[in-house]
Amino acid sequence: MLKLYYSPGACSLSPHIVLHESGLPFEAIPAPTKTHQLPDGTDYYTINPLGYVPLLVMADGEKLREGPVIVQYIADQAPEKNLAPAYGTLGRYRLMEWLTFIGTELHKSFSPLFNPAMPAEAKQSFKDRLEQRLAWVDGELAGKQYLLGDAFSVADAYLFTVTNWAAFVGVDISGLANLNAYRARVGARPAVQAALKAEGLAK
Repeated sequence: MLKLYYSPGACSLSPHIVLHESGLPFEAIPAPTKTHQLPDGTDYYTINPLGYVPLLVMADGEKLREGPVIVQYIADQAPEKNLAPAYGTLGRYRLMEWLTFIGTELHKSFSPLFNPAMPAEAKQSFKDRLEQRLAWVDGELAGKQYLLGDAFSVADAYLFTVTNWAAFVGVDISGLANLNAYRARVGARPAVQAALKAEGLAK
């Protein structure tokens, strides 16, 4: 069985959603980023020396790090769910394009905003950049249900997760109508609700 190490509300929510979407059997184990201590008292650094989440452990003990890789692996274990286009198709490269953009342009720009030691001026420059990038995403979502068109993909789980952070760090997305409608659509999916509930983020 697959094991996912996660921290509530962190970027690991993305593969947590994808596991629920996939229907594959899995165990989700909290590895809080503040304490790095598992529920049984184990030091998480003994499992992942980098200390961060997500981490996926396969039945044979092989480990996969990095959310964008983990979600593609999960999608490929349940091809009938169509969570990622097939390898070798342009659709797959479009998916990887989105996963890379979300990871490098959005996720990594949010990270400094959670750092209390980051000066206000630097935070503002990250906020400005994020708001520009998110306005571009809003435009890309015009006339679309999901990032790749009509079908939900693993990239949607990642974008939903990352944009959840906007409210906590003062990034204003209230004027982005397409993005907000999209977030409501993704948020209403049963698998998304299940993952949010499992992480204590929804009632």
